[in-house]
Amino acid sequence: MALISVIIPYFKNKKYISRALRSVIQQSYKNFEIIIIFDNDSNDELNYIKNLKKIDNRIKLIINNKNIGAGLSRNKAIKASKGKYIAFLDSDDTWHPKKLKIQLTHMLKNKILISHTSYKIINKKNKIIGFRKAKKLEYSQLIKSCDIGLSTVMIVKELLIKDQFAKLKTKEDYVLWLKLAKKKNVFYPIKNYLTKWRKLDNSLSSSIKQKLLDGYTVYRVYLGQSIIKSLISLLNLSINYIKK
Repeated sequence: MALISVIIPYFKNKKYISRALRSVIQQSYKNFEIIIIFDNDSNDELNYIKNLKKIDNRIKLIINNKNIGAGLSRNKAIKASKGKYIAFLDSDDTWHPKKLKIQLTHMLKNKILISHTSYKIINKKNKIIGFRKAKKLEYSQLIKSCDIGLSTVMIVKELLIKDQFAKLKTKEDYVLWLKLAKKKNVFYPIKNYLTKWRKLDNSLSSSIKQKLLDGYTVYRVYLGQSIIKSLISLLNLSINYIKK
């Protein structure tokens, strides 16, 4: 059985991290390692994470010397990982118990390098407030709209040797997906709802101003588009986001 490295960045999320970890530990597929990257500056929370680590010997802990953000933290974990496959999970999201098994089986059967699943959107009280259906995505679709839930993605580690997460507060994953798709990699869908993504009002991902700033940076800096084209791309991205 292939080893899967599950990567979880941690930053001030004590309320939900145990629930996220439990959803991994309870997976029907058992050959995995969990890498938590502690990107916080609180000793109390570090002690809490260290205690959680004792729950399962498959949990590994990386402690950052300073806050570097979720994207760069994931890059550190990828480098330290031993799995052939990488699965990402944010510390406030959760998985269906058969998520890893269904996803890996599908990828092996169809010789797929990257896949993502459908997911449910939940609020801070775990109430379902929306749905996102996974679909086949290539560069031409991704450049217009990021329809990939980070916590739904499983990818062959080999693809992440050269291309990694960007140094952004939000959309750091979007840059990576675009880089991979530009190299003709396809994000294949798994229609099952295997992930719950938590929408929190105080999260970076909910900040409209930050999203717009980082969205522009994606197109202008990372993709090298002109100022005008970057603004047009950002407008299209924003319109498609509103339509969801």
